[in-house]
Amino acid sequence: MSASQGPTLRELAVQALSSVEHGYDLLAPKFDLTPYRTPRPVLDAVTHTLAGLGPFGRGLDLCCGTGAGLDVLRAVCRERVTGVDFSAGMLTVGRERAAEDVDWIRADARALPFRDAFDLVVSFGAFGHFLPGERPGLFAQVRSVLRPGGRFAFPVAAPARPGSLGYWTLLGFDTAMRVRNALWRPRFVMYYRDFRLADVRTELVRAGFRVETYALEELGRRPDGSPRCRLVVATAR
Repeated sequence: MSASQGPTLRELAVQALSSVEHGYDLLAPKFDLTPYRTPRPVLDAVTHTLAGLGPFGRGLDLCCGTGAGLDVLRAVCRERVTGVDFSAGMLTVGRERAAEDVDWIRADARALPFRDAFDLVVSFGAFGHFLPGERPGLFAQVRSVLRPGGRFAFPVAAPARPGSLGYWTLLGFDTAMRVRNALWRPRFVMYYRDFRLADVRTELVRAGFRVETYALEELGRRPDGSPRCRLVVATAR
């Protein structure tokens, strides 16, 4: 990201002091020039794994932003694909840049306006915006929009090693967000340290899914041999 193209420090500060929805409305025009957009290697690795499990019919990108995940759906789905987000600004940018065979819907992921409509739901980088207590309801919503046997897929990176640079960076960011939310309203929820695979697996099973994970080999392995990133695939029972 070049400083001349991406958001300025002032713009990021204004976003951080806004609500999640309004913050992303403000960031939308430059979102694809930030590190927050899901990297292409992750999208490609997910596409490769899902292609081996498909093909699928209709697909939904949950919390789609400007639509990075919709490219994954268009590659593995035979029917129309849909993006859902509650930021009007992100949807506007995505709609302007996307292919015509995509439906863009503004909605809250906790109250989706569909039932039994999709064969595949994907999501990328959005779960930190939901508090842990909201996840069971969120997963129940996803289950309700899937047809029987439909799948819900999303990548999960391996947790940073305690004491590593990544660990302290994530801890520092999480702490800063909690202090900000204690002192300022509206809140800006972004707590990625709370999204733990073991907890998420349990919550998905309770919501009516059978859960499998797949190593995204294209993203490499850690020194101990474990994958750097896994794809969670939850199948509606």
